[in-house]
Amino acid sequence: MVTPPDKICASCGRRIEWRKKWERDWEQVRYCSSSCRRRGVTSTDRALEDALRELLRTAGARPVDVSEAAGVVSAATGTPRQELDEPARRAARRLAAHDEVTIVQRGRAVDPSTARGPISVRVAR
Repeated sequence: MVTPPDKICASCGRRIEWRKKWERDWEQVRYCSSSCRRRGVTSTDRALEDALRELLRTAGARPVDVSEAAGVVSAATGTPRQELDEPARRAARRLAAHDEVTIVQRGRAVDPSTARGPISVRVAR
């Protein structure tokens, strides 16, 4: 049997690899874990995506650090910036999954699902 292509988690943007136990339900699989299923995509997540898009629009060709988007949304909502760091990374991965951005580290494109440490985004080419 040929394994189906990988999917992208609707919540965190990470790659979901096919598993034998999902053989019957692969078409319905949308999330990589039960925590992503519970979390879903909130209005804060959408605000972070919009903030990344706006920062990229104003930055020109310069990559934008995802923590900048966390700072923008933090200022608008009053949520502590540190609480928005991981949601900002998830927003960047979702945008990368839709080919809107490329995730970079030290100027080089990296796999969004496996990137560790600080990440930046640039407009997808």
